[in-house]
Amino acid sequence: MPQWLEIVLRTVCAVVVLFLMTKLLGKRQVTQLSFFEYLTGITIGSIAAYISLDLEANWYLGLVALGVWVACSLLIEFLQIKSKKARDFIDFKSTVLIQGGKILEDNLKKERLSTDELMQQLRKKDVFQVADVEFAIMESSGEINVLQKRESLPLTPKDLGIQVAPEKPGQVVIMDGEVMDEPLRVSGFNHGWLVEELDKQGARIKDVFLAQVDTYGQLTVDLYNDQIQVPQNEGRKLLYANLKKCQADLELFSLSTKSKKAKKMYEESSKRMEKILADVQAILKT
Repeated sequence: MPQWLEIVLRTVCAVVVLFLMTKLLGKRQVTQLSFFEYLTGITIGSIAAYISLDLEANWYLGLVALGVWVACSLLIEFLQIKSKKARDFIDFKSTVLIQGGKILEDNLKKERLSTDELMQQLRKKDVFQVADVEFAIMESSGEINVLQKRESLPLTPKDLGIQVAPEKPGQVVIMDGEVMDEPLRVSGFNHGWLVEELDKQGARIKDVFLAQVDTYGQLTVDLYNDQIQVPQNEGRKLLYANLKKCQADLELFSLSTKSKKAKKMYEESSKRMEKILADVQAILKT
C-alpha cells in the first residue's frame, strides 16, 4: 500500500476514534477544562498525530494508548464526583481575590495574577470599580466570578415588589426564507398569522432572512434586503400597539405593587399614557 494512502486511512481512523472518545468524555471535556483534563486533551491530540504519521510503529498501539488515557480520564472524573478530597487534590482550589471591596494581594501573588489582568477580568463582568465588588473568586478552571455589592446592583421588579410574567425564550419562526413549523406552533401561532404580520411590515416570507417571536407575541424581522422599509402607516400602527402594551403593563404594575407611592406613580403614568394613545389614534385616522 502506498505510504500516502496509509496515512490517509490512519488519519481517518484517528479522527473517527477521537470523535467517539470525545463524545464519551462528555461536554465538560470541551468547555470547562480542569488541570488534568487540560493535560488529557494535549496528550490525546499528540497520540492521534502519532497514529496518523508514525509509519514505522504498529498503529493499533496508538489506539490502545488512546483508550487507556480516556479510561484514566473517566476514572478521574468519577473520583472527583464521589470525593471532595479527590477534587481538591486533582484540581486547584478556588481562591478569593477580592473581599468587601478590598484586593487580597497575597492571594493575587499566589495565583501569579497582575493587577491589570484582574481589572481586565472585572471589566469582562461589567465591573469597573473594585469598591463595587463584594467577592471576586478565581475558580479552579481559572475563571474569575464576581459578586457585586447589593447597593451597586441595578434595581429589579422584585426589589420594587412587582410581580412580572415569566419570560419565555424567543422562537425563530423563519430562517433563510423558510418557515419553521415547530417553533411557530410552540409560540402559539399559525402560518396565517405569520403571513398577516409580515404583510403589516411589507415583507414576504422569501424576503426574510430571520424572524423571531418574543414572549409577548411580537414578531421581529430581519430581511435579506435591509433597504426595504416598513410602510409609514403600518409603522404608526405598530407604535400604537407598543404604547398600548406599555399602558397595560403600567396598570398591571399598579395592581401588583403593595407600595402606595409606587401605585400612585403607576396610576398617574397610565393616565398620561392614555392621553398619548388618544393623540396617536387621532393621527392614525388622518
